[in-house]
Amino acid sequence: MRQVRRRRALLILGAAAAGGSLAVAWRLGKPVVHTPLTPPAPRLASIETLQRTEPPAPLPPAALVDAAGVVHGLAEFAGTGLVINLWATWCVPCVAELPGLAVLARRLKDSSIRVLPLSSDRDGAPVVASYYHQHGIEGLPIWLDPKGEAVRIWGVQGIPTTLIVDREGRERGRLVGAVDWASDAAAAEIRGLVG
Repeated sequence: MRQVRRRRALLILGAAAAGGSLAVAWRLGKPVVHTPLTPPAPRLASIETLQRTEPPAPLPPAALVDAAGVVHGLAEFAGTGLVINLWATWCVPCVAELPGLAVLARRLKDSSIRVLPLSSDRDGAPVVASYYHQHGIEGLPIWLDPKGEAVRIWGVQGIPTTLIVDREGRERGRLVGAVDWASDAAAAEIRGLVG
């Protein structure tokens, strides 16, 4: 009897820590099965968290690798505004903002502003392509920073971090953390900064 009470108490404590789902299963007389907990999706910040770069500064050159493994430089994007999002498939806040980045990319397509999600995944394009496919991410290109060169050169302290670059290659703003890119305010702010 003492072991049953102890087990029930442990189950109730565990259920409370897990958000109550095990307690419901216990009350309904169902067997309790251990399942891994899925962390809640991170809260997305608004575009208001953007830190403007004053004065706008040229972004130091860094190697950007496309899905085919071809290395590109920022100079190739001259005359185009950029939203460079540094992320990885293993980063929970990073992947939480990806659907919004896809929406932003579609909204900015006619503005000559490109969204470049620059992945830090070391296993390269196949990992990113698989992630996009499994999670229904469409409209985002695959760009890579497999050795972390861009992260180091641009002084990024953690991911996700997004850099807003104007048509002259100057950093106009920086956002640290996951942002709601699908909002009307985000698209308007990006257009205003890039010019």
